[in-house]
Amino acid sequence: MKTKTTVYLEDDLLRAARVTAARSGKRDSQVVEEALRAYLGFELLEQAGARSPLTEAEALALANEERHR
Repeated sequence: MKTKTTVYLEDDLLRAARVTAARSGKRDSQVVEEALRAYLGFELLEQAGARSPLTEAEALALANEERHR
C-alpha cells in the first residue's frame, strides 16, 4: 500500500531527482522511494532475507531465543 505525503526538498535536490526520473523512465516518486530504501538499508535486509534458508517465523524465533540468552 502506498500513502500520499508531502515533503519539502531543496530546489537543486528536487531538480536532480526529476532529471534522474526522466532519464530512467521512472516517476519522481519512484526515484525518491528508491533513494529512501537505499539510505535506510532496506535493500540489504531484502538481500539477506533472500539468502537465508529460514522462514520469517523461524528467523524471528531464533532472534527471540538469542535475545533471551
